[in-house]
Amino acid sequence: MVEQNTKITEEEAALYDRQIRLWGLDAQKRLRSSRVCVIGMGGLGCEVAKNLVLAGVKSLKMVDSKLVTNEDATSQFLAPRDKVGSNRAEASLDRLQQLNPMVEVTAEPTGTEGKEAEFFQKFDVVIATTCNQAELVRINSICRAAKILFYAGDVFGFFGFSFMDLVSHNFVEEVTTQVQSGDGGGDEPKAKKQKVETETKSVKKEMAFVSLAETLKVDWSSELYAKRIRRMDPSFFLLQVLFAFKTEMGHSPRPAQRQEDLAKLKELRDATLTKLSVPTTKIPDEMLGFLFAELSPVAAIVGGVLGQEVIKAISNKDAPHNNFFFYNPMESCGVVETIGY
Repeated sequence: MVEQNTKITEEEAALYDRQIRLWGLDAQKRLRSSRVCVIGMGGLGCEVAKNLVLAGVKSLKMVDSKLVTNEDATSQFLAPRDKVGSNRAEASLDRLQQLNPMVEVTAEPTGTEGKEAEFFQKFDVVIATTCNQAELVRINSICRAAKILFYAGDVFGFFGFSFMDLVSHNFVEEVTTQVQSGDGGGDEPKAKKQKVETETKSVKKEMAFVSLAETLKVDWSSELYAKRIRRMDPSFFLLQVLFAFKTEMGHSPRPAQRQEDLAKLKELRDATLTKLSVPTTKIPDEMLGFLFAELSPVAAIVGGVLGQEVIKAISNKDAPHNNFFFYNPMESCGVVETIGY
């Protein structure tokens, strides 16, 4: 896991000066010791990799067996356009390395399906994107057993999500309280005599997390959860439809086959929500039309949030999201949902 005694050189101190001022030297040392694996170098993977390399992690390995396609131009900014047909991780290597030569950046041009626990145990943080549900659950299980920080995420058109499982996480949070002290004396009213002072303390806290598999086992037909469904953002249930689509079709919704894939999304929407005991009206047809291609602005938003959450977790500063973040395509806003507790 992340070492505590890494030294920051003068060159690193100069490069990371602004960050050290923002989150402190100890946090930067922890970042400088962390080994990160990013699976899937689509638009979201690029954003996360960029943010973490700029933040100054020790090493980052990109894992992707896919080739660069013309469709990658919508969000994949690390692979040059003349690299179409090349492996996506290898094609992204030069540009990512140029962002911060002090970080060790490597590429693995194979998928994760054949990789066992030994591969993932080399890292402190594993971030899985572009994977199907079964593979996310498998990797999460491996990481959880080894107490490796696990994150998942993906972008589908205007919709995006991230998930985190930190198992049991300790962090420090700044808590500000107001303290009334003394009085001003004299004949003034008592309310005016009292002085209010602000006091900030660092408080150690602990937060427990559940696995992705546990979030998928929730019984939404129970009375407790049935009430929650009405006030919940539809994004969690939309993700279940997309998981079902990717499992059955083997790919994300395709702009070139929009009508065909939209019909399949509607079919799976009805089947999935009925199985979950959730009204099919929770996800309107209009929302399904926003799920095509991987859009750069959405990847930037979700990747920015995901990258910041990784930095928070590594540095042990401030409360992390627990456990889903969604970018809602209808409302253009971010939503945090805690599922599976």
